[in-house]
Amino acid sequence: MKHRPSSALRDFLASEAGGAILLILAAGLAMLLANLPAAGHFYHDLIDAEVGPTLSDKLGPMTVHLWVNDGLMAIFFLVVGLEIKREFLDGGLSTWERRRLPVLAAVAGMVFPAIVYLAVTAGQSNLTNGWAIPAATDIAFAIGVLALLGDRAPASLKLFLTAVAIVDDMGAVAIIALFYTQGMNLAALAGGAAVLALLYGLNRMGVKTLIPYMIGFALLWYLTLLSGVHATVAGVLAAMTIPIRCTPGAPDAVDSPLHRLEHAVHPWSAYAIIPLFGFVNAGLALNAKMFGALLAPLSLGVAMGLFIGKQLGIFGAIWAAVRLNIAERPSGASWTQIYGMSLLCGIGFTMSLFIGALAFPGQALLIEEAKGGILMGSFLSALAGFALLRWAAPDKRRAELDS
Repeated sequence: MKHRPSSALRDFLASEAGGAILLILAAGLAMLLANLPAAGHFYHDLIDAEVGPTLSDKLGPMTVHLWVNDGLMAIFFLVVGLEIKREFLDGGLSTWERRRLPVLAAVAGMVFPAIVYLAVTAGQSNLTNGWAIPAATDIAFAIGVLALLGDRAPASLKLFLTAVAIVDDMGAVAIIALFYTQGMNLAALAGGAAVLALLYGLNRMGVKTLIPYMIGFALLWYLTLLSGVHATVAGVLAAMTIPIRCTPGAPDAVDSPLHRLEHAVHPWSAYAIIPLFGFVNAGLALNAKMFGALLAPLSLGVAMGLFIGKQLGIFGAIWAAVRLNIAERPSGASWTQIYGMSLLCGIGFTMSLFIGALAFPGQALLIEEAKGGILMGSFLSALAGFALLRWAAPDKRRAELDS
């Protein structure tokens, strides 16, 4: 008898929580190295070291920073794409009734932070391109904080947060593809479309071996890199072509290529790629100039977008949907706990740092200001969300069922 793999969702929640700890440690190490007088130059020399050929004239020689942000993060986005496809075809978002509330919450949770950011930075036309920085939620950090709360956070809240973050990831990918793409190379774009069509054809022919899909993914990544579309989008596109065998009620079939690939790659994404990303992007020099910059419009816009915009958008959308009988709130979760979860969605570390670098390419000062705002908004959101959930009374209906 074939061994049946453990639940992808349980593995996902466990690895995201553990990965969040490594991400915190990696980001902390980067901050430490960037601020030690003897190590500051070492840190920047390390992440800017040339370790590969010139794959794109626009990017220049490949550095450690580029390999992580444009290469390894494509694998992270591959995992994101696999999770999106699995959830929509064979998981918690497989019906419109299940999708309705997470989709509404995620959309509002992206729109409101952008509105808050644009309101704070009004009159600063050079900052407009950063509107999407506070729009995304860092699922690793958010799930990590929930994990620290143990059973004080009901399981339904963790699952709902996961669903919101998955829809949020879809929005972030669309934003990157539509708004942070420059200088299109039509020949490379056509080549990428041809590879994508080939991968789709393999799926339609019933090819279940993963090797040709992975070769196609590598080729699609390279052509996407040349095309001007951000290379990480190739990960999500390739994921959409991976075959899946839907098994409602037991969605971890041994003979499903998508589930096999997700189980194989997700630990590498959670425990290696995301911590590496945090290490090469979180090195912010904390000096008097930087603390002064936290009051700059860009930093304040990002911080307020994450801390205020996220909670207004997500909690407001859930409250309105429930009051208007559009959807039911997560079972077993009180309104206070839902508000605490909405605060945690303001943790925007990974994707916000990623979008910040795309929004202001070559503008080191603005990228540093964006990092400051991301750290400030994410820290406030994590602290407030954890405190509220730590002391929130459980839902009365849940307590009655447990008694």
